[in-house]
Amino acid sequence: MCFHQILHHQLRRAYLFQVLCLLAASLACTRGPAGDREVWAEVDGKPIYRDQVERHYRTRAPAGSNSTSQEQSLNLKLSILAELINNQILVAHASRARIVVSDAEIDTKIKELQSPYSQEEFDKKLAEQGLNAGGLREEIRQSLLINKLFNKEIASRINPTDKDIAAYYERNKNEFNLPDTHFHLAQIVVTPFAEPQVRNNKSDDAKTAAAAERKISALYARLRSGEDFATVAMEYSEDPRTAPGGGDMGYIPAATVEASPVLKNVVASLRPGLFSGIQRSPNGFYIFKLIGREEAGQKLLTDPQVQSSIRQMLSSEREQLLKAAYLDELRNRAKVVNYLAQKIQDASGNPELLK
Repeated sequence: MCFHQILHHQLRRAYLFQVLCLLAASLACTRGPAGDREVWAEVDGKPIYRDQVERHYRTRAPAGSNSTSQEQSLNLKLSILAELINNQILVAHASRARIVVSDAEIDTKIKELQSPYSQEEFDKKLAEQGLNAGGLREEIRQSLLINKLFNKEIASRINPTDKDIAAYYERNKNEFNLPDTHFHLAQIVVTPFAEPQVRNNKSDDAKTAAAAERKISALYARLRSGEDFATVAMEYSEDPRTAPGGGDMGYIPAATVEASPVLKNVVASLRPGLFSGIQRSPNGFYIFKLIGREEAGQKLLTDPQVQSSIRQMLSSEREQLLKAAYLDELRNRAKVVNYLAQKIQDASGNPELLK
């Protein structure tokens, strides 16, 4: 991993189990009659229904999924079901740990979600997700519960020492030698067409040119009012590659910047820490932020940015490891029955026998 890739970890805030987008699916188990719903799993006696998985599958299936084989579809559904199981375990444990979320916290989050839209547009988006106002509040409550659980049980325990940082630097000193000047950029992208794979935290997607222009203007206004660029990007940017990491594009070599008139103008007009105006192209709308600039040469451990990047990278790796171990421990305590997996086993993996 080279230096600019290590620095790239600073803004990455990946969620282990895509908690927020899965909560919308998990809430389906609380609505509607259960008598005619097929149970695909149980966690401590609480069912997870087939229609929950199918509902989320429709948002995750790749473009042109009509040509996807039945085996591929079932594999994705198994993956979604496993994530829903994990999510249900986490929510239950957060409740047992007496973690609470206030109405004020929920109200604040709803205002953030609603701010780019008119009331009519917002209500339409809720309907598309199969949610009403009460369902949205419950979704947000559970999302905040899990975030608080991770902060309490995991993030609070992670603190790389100066010795850890120095040891990493000594083992990887060559990775901190930049052969060329690099520009650290981030972006917010809004496209005028439906994206086949939306990976922002709000599952938000402008599907027309008019909607895209309204959305990028609203997001630009939020940035100008002082909102955090990375947070806005994670919640609303439509680029599936960079949205999960707060819009972070990583460190881009000077030669690549020079070859792009848009990037060249952006870099020339910005100081580190500032963001551009709205950039228009046939593919959509962009807002760029110049996070920093790294000159060619060996970076020293005494550089605060080097120390910060290593600390963030070590923290992120340890957090992901602890989350995986933490969930495994919780799963060991829970009683989980995966009926879909059992059916696939009984059918020897033949989808035709599952109909």
